[in-house]
Amino acid sequence: MSATTKITGIIPTYNEEFNIEAAIDSLSFVDELIIIDSYSTDKTVALANAKGVRLVQREFDDFSSQKNYAINLAKHSWIFILDADERIPSQLKKEIQTELTKTDTSAAYWIKRSNIFMNKRIKYSGWQHDKVIRLFKKETSKYDGKLAHEEIQTEGEVGFLENKIEHYTYKDFNEFVRKNTFYAQLQAKDLAKKGKKATLFHFIAKPSFRFFKHYILQKGFLDGIEGFFIASFYAYTTFIRYVHLWLLNRNLN
Repeated sequence: MSATTKITGIIPTYNEEFNIEAAIDSLSFVDELIIIDSYSTDKTVALANAKGVRLVQREFDDFSSQKNYAINLAKHSWIFILDADERIPSQLKKEIQTELTKTDTSAAYWIKRSNIFMNKRIKYSGWQHDKVIRLFKKETSKYDGKLAHEEIQTEGEVGFLENKIEHYTYKDFNEFVRKNTFYAQLQAKDLAKKGKKATLFHFIAKPSFRFFKHYILQKGFLDGIEGFFIASFYAYTTFIRYVHLWLLNRNLN
């Protein structure tokens, strides 16, 4: 690629020793790679340093701030954000490189994800339409201030790439519970900041509908036992979200 189309890759990490080496290798095509680490306590930092990449540590406050901090450190205009549990197939790498040689590029690009859950590729369960903006120009894009499920705000046209990111969501049940409990806590903080209150409706109806949505409406039953687990897990983490919201409200009152 020419100098005008160089890419900075960014990988946010916290205790990703299981994933970090493969994630770094997956971004071998970028011109600069930054690991933004939230003071991991496992071997993540040592493994990243052994790969010779640039590693910056910052105390975690929210996902948006972490990513925006790393984006501001980037040398190049084009940014590719990769989560540690994601991989970029060779076809997607070629498509990115080809797209950025064009004179009429978009300001950012949606990329679909192919999700693998506990070693099985999930075709339904609400994950069939999963897409993320991961390739963008830093001058026209930034993440918003949400604590959880951060979104990138982009000025200008957003295009679509054809090939998918491989997303290895959770390798086992314990990882799912750990990560989604953490997300539930962040979501509860978001709701508390907006003045929301937890009621019996949230404890009963919300989790029940979440299961129904993933398993029936989004055809999780076609994913077999894994589809049932996904719907059940999401119902559980929805319940946990409102438990944490209730606890936050109680402590504030």
